[in-house]
Amino acid sequence: MFKLAVFLKAYKKECIVGPIFKLFEAILELMLPTMMVFVINNGVAKHDLIYVLHMGEWMLGMAVLGFCCSMVCQYFAARASQGFGTTLRNTVFNHIQSLSNAEIDGFGTASLINRITNDINQLQLAVAMMIRLVVRTPFICIGAIVMSMLLDLRLSLLLWGAAPIFAAILYYVVKKSSVLYSSYQKKLDRTASVIRENLAGVRVIRAFSNVKREKKRFYKTNDDLMDNALSIGKVSALLNPLTTFVMNMVIILILWIGSYHIDTGNLAKGEIIAFANYVTQILLALIVISNLVVIFTKAFASSKRVCQVLDAVSSLPKTDNGLPEKDSIIKSCDFIEIKNMFFKYSSTGDMALSNINVTIKCGETVGIIGSTGSGKSTFVNLLPRFYDVSEGQIFIEGRDVRKWPLYKLRKKFGIVPQKAVLFTGTIEDNLRWGNENITDEKLSEIIRTAQAAEFIDELPLGLKTMVERGGMNFSGGQKQRLTIARALAGNPEILILDDSTSALDFATDAAVRSEIRKNYQNTTVFIVSQRASSIKYADKILVFDDGTLTGCGKHAELMQQCPVYREICLSQLSSEEAYA
Repeated sequence: MFKLAVFLKAYKKECIVGPIFKLFEAILELMLPTMMVFVINNGVAKHDLIYVLHMGEWMLGMAVLGFCCSMVCQYFAARASQGFGTTLRNTVFNHIQSLSNAEIDGFGTASLINRITNDINQLQLAVAMMIRLVVRTPFICIGAIVMSMLLDLRLSLLLWGAAPIFAAILYYVVKKSSVLYSSYQKKLDRTASVIRENLAGVRVIRAFSNVKREKKRFYKTNDDLMDNALSIGKVSALLNPLTTFVMNMVIILILWIGSYHIDTGNLAKGEIIAFANYVTQILLALIVISNLVVIFTKAFASSKRVCQVLDAVSSLPKTDNGLPEKDSIIKSCDFIEIKNMFFKYSSTGDMALSNINVTIKCGETVGIIGSTGSGKSTFVNLLPRFYDVSEGQIFIEGRDVRKWPLYKLRKKFGIVPQKAVLFTGTIEDNLRWGNENITDEKLSEIIRTAQAAEFIDELPLGLKTMVERGGMNFSGGQKQRLTIARALAGNPEILILDDSTSALDFATDAAVRSEIRKNYQNTTVFIVSQRASSIKYADKILVFDDGTLTGCGKHAELMQQCPVYREICLSQLSSEEAYA
């Protein structure tokens, strides 16, 4: 947790002034039992009503002043905790954005959401409690013991004797619960992951009539979470009754022993009442401590999870930012050149791509085909450096992609992923993601190029039509055409269509490719597809099989020289079409 204290740097004043006011409140609270001694011994015992009322006014004033101090502390605690949470959440979010796909895949979406919401909320609560109670509570305990020592040293020894018992109880609870809380957070991630999968795939689940099975899976995960929470509750629940039992036993002993001192005249009635008040204050403080133990144990587990994210280092090392602003680099004759490239997703995993060598010229249309899992999407994801190659090099314009500043490298790309992703907002908002400053005329042009005009024009609000979460109010083909238009809006030098026309009919697919080829002649286009007809007329076709490049060339050449490509084409096309 101390590692995250740097995020409180901007709230030093709140962290100092807040506890000072709380400390002042504690001092006033500790003075009240002592004043009660004077009220009983000098007022009640002597039947002096005026003295009792006068002292009562003082005590009321002290109580009101203490309440005001408490409110000031509450204000500063709220400012510091909310500011801390906001700053930390912004930092974690920005750091997540800097991580590569490999690190994000490692944490998992559900876990990252929990860490940036639930875990940081827990840390916010811990900061608020730290300012409000961490100083006050120990001061009340120690102050009450000191004040009781001033009243009667012998009776105060009972409180000192109870201290080791409290320490043992707290140690046991903290030791047991801290391990359980860490386990709880992991199971909470698992539950969130199951919920996310079910909500995202609700249509698939219903289509396969697997609602009951998914319910059982959720119930099992949720029951596991509940069992862990109950284990935590059982341990934490011991704290309050044990501390209350010990303190009540101390009060009984104080009253028992104190009665003998009163009989012998060594202790006044007011003093024994004040003593009981101090013990009650200690008891209440210990109950607060028990709650703080629970809060800080949770916060400790949460802090480790947040620090894991902040400590994660992107597998993409920082690029050489020495690239001139005007990108005045020497361009080779090959726009994209890949040399001896190997790639695997983890250090212990198998190679996803092996010994890839290929050159691509500017403006070429490159078709990529192969069986499922052959490495097609992996190949195109390496070009904009979503991952770094394990071995070998990728050159764009004669410069290794690892030497390009990421923002400049990725500005060259327009990417249409396999899964069409749209964001909440209007259709126009989504299309302008590619280029915020695009003109209305150019926007209309790319909509026609992507063959999206036919359905957008039919919508009552046209481009102002709202896109629901994930584009649920559009069909698969409509979403794909919108994502193609969004990519074209940036006028990219390199366009990657990663199986992005799979939901389109053959005529619309052909029309999209034809329009792109006609209007973006200087753009290098990669078409990843399972359809042989979609890449048949490409300038260059790359054939992947089990992570290796088994063929590279034009359609006619590959039909003669590449058995894998020939088999794919003949399985989809007639012999006349395949050899045409």
